[in-house]
Amino acid sequence: MNDYDVPRGIDVLRVFCGPDGRHGNALGVVRDGRGHPDEASRQLLAQRLGFSETVFVDDPERGRVDIHAPGLRLPFAGHPLVGTAWLLDLEVLELEVGDVFARQDGEFTWITARPEWVPPRTLQRYASAAEVDALPAPPPGEGWLYAWAWEDEAAGRVRARAFPRRGEAVVEDEATGAAALLLSARLGRALNITQGRGSQILTAPAPDGTVEVGGRVLMAVRG
Repeated sequence: MNDYDVPRGIDVLRVFCGPDGRHGNALGVVRDGRGHPDEASRQLLAQRLGFSETVFVDDPERGRVDIHAPGLRLPFAGHPLVGTAWLLDLEVLELEVGDVFARQDGEFTWITARPEWVPPRTLQRYASAAEVDALPAPPPGEGWLYAWAWEDEAAGRVRARAFPRRGEAVVEDEATGAAALLLSARLGRALNITQGRGSQILTAPAPDGTVEVGGRVLMAVRG
């Protein structure tokens, strides 16, 4: 798959792919962040690429990374960290908010993070998966919305869609690890989430208050 127009030196991953390897949220990874040394140049590239997030790797050995969405820098984000952990094959990623631990488990890459690191989200429950599917993109209102419903509550299966509603090019976020983390923490249970067109996100809360978030990662474009 090579449907992305990106400069050389940028890898494009698809994170949280479905069981059939389709879908997933596109992620740009700049392996050498020195080429974009300041926030202004990173924002310019993030807006040019147009992905929901772009990661700049500042130290590939220590796992020091910087995450940008078009229009703002993020202290934490789920799918960029899952994707980068897979790409760099690291057990720890360094963020200003703290260290994010990562592990590989077969076809899944997992990260462990704290809910308090996640920027605010509105988690709104709907009566059925059909109601979530029928939502316009974006729904009326302001603020970041994670719309969800149970597909099978006993099995922990959730249907979800995500809408940044920031007035930017990304109208709907295909797969959102941070929001999945918050939902798992709120419900206090492991979840199997189908988001967007068919992306899959797995979560598992731990007794210490952290939550693991995992999914499949595939290379779309090797830069």
